[in-house]
Amino acid sequence: MPIKIPDQLPALEVLGNENIFVMSQNRANTQDIRPMQVAILNLMPNKIEAEIQILRMLSNTPLQINIELVRLHLNESKNTPKAHLDQFYRLFDDIKHKHYDGLIITGAPLGQIDYEQVLYWDKISEMFDWARTNVTSTMFSCWAAHAALYHFYGINRELRKEKLSGVYQHLTRKHNEELTRGFDHSFQVPHSRFGEVKPEVYASIDELTILADSPDAGAYLVASKDKKLVFVTGHPEYDATTLKDEYYRDIDAKLSPSIPVDYFPEDNPEQEPANNWRSHGSLLFSNWLNYYVYQITPYILEQDSPEANAGSQQ
Repeated sequence: MPIKIPDQLPALEVLGNENIFVMSQNRANTQDIRPMQVAILNLMPNKIEAEIQILRMLSNTPLQINIELVRLHLNESKNTPKAHLDQFYRLFDDIKHKHYDGLIITGAPLGQIDYEQVLYWDKISEMFDWARTNVTSTMFSCWAAHAALYHFYGINRELRKEKLSGVYQHLTRKHNEELTRGFDHSFQVPHSRFGEVKPEVYASIDELTILADSPDAGAYLVASKDKKLVFVTGHPEYDATTLKDEYYRDIDAKLSPSIPVDYFPEDNPEQEPANNWRSHGSLLFSNWLNYYVYQITPYILEQDSPEANAGSQQ
């Protein structure tokens, strides 16, 4: 079964051209099955690019998935047309009465800003709490992973002096866990962040288990024992050229970035990088959808949240 996305979403044509099985809204309406309901809170500046990357990862599954794109506010985006946001995104306030099988919260370019100073911190904190009762399992990516750790456990990240950027080797620490089922002993994942939480900090929280980490990039994949929270500190969804684009963007901004580690052939930015992490990323998302969502989610999702209703009546 394919991933189902709106008919006019740019990702539909892009993924179709990549021979990825996607289904338009119109065709999906003829399917008589119970699809997974997955919401995506997209905090990335270039939302269209992030949509394509995440939807590509979600496509490697036999499940049919309904996608709902979510934003926290009506503020305009510098990198995404307003018409795109108005057509394809729903406000969190308009969907918080609903229940979802899965939720993905992306990273955001907020790596050096205190959480409490983030413009939408109160609203995303509300969404974090809402997800604990209204979503079967939530995957937090990069900045969102550290932000959720701070929100739920009061643990703040450390800020690196230099941005962690590159493709790093990782080791699978829990081969018998469902989320890492089929993982190689070692695998590659891109990272792009200033924030860092030491592995021993994660290990100090009884509810959490480190499933994979890197000698150089630290804890990468961490999950709560009840499967409701998944923290991913890297970017398995990245395209081959995403780190390259970020590198040249930082050069243009006169930030004097270092060349991403183990990324460009011969560390030469003039050479084209190759994607050697996509198979791991597809397996991670497939395992999450199957074992952390599909296998434990209720068949009938309640559409009305008592918490949301109570709030709307006050």
